[in-house]
Amino acid sequence: MNATQSGLFAGLLLGVAAAHGGFTGFLIALVLGAIGLLVGRVLDGELEIGDFLGRGKDR
Repeated sequence: MNATQSGLFAGLLLGVAAAHGGFTGFLIALVLGAIGLLVGRVLDGELEIGDFLGRGKDR
């Protein structure tokens, strides 16, 4: 299991723990899962934080 998969798994677990069902719980799990996925991709080196902050590698 790489960091992307671990991050997604951790985010989904946090989402399930934070919300106990319903549509709102689904949305919270979805958002936290996406955050976990992004963190995992950054840790794997597949995504640069500067891409989100508007800073390029050139500067």
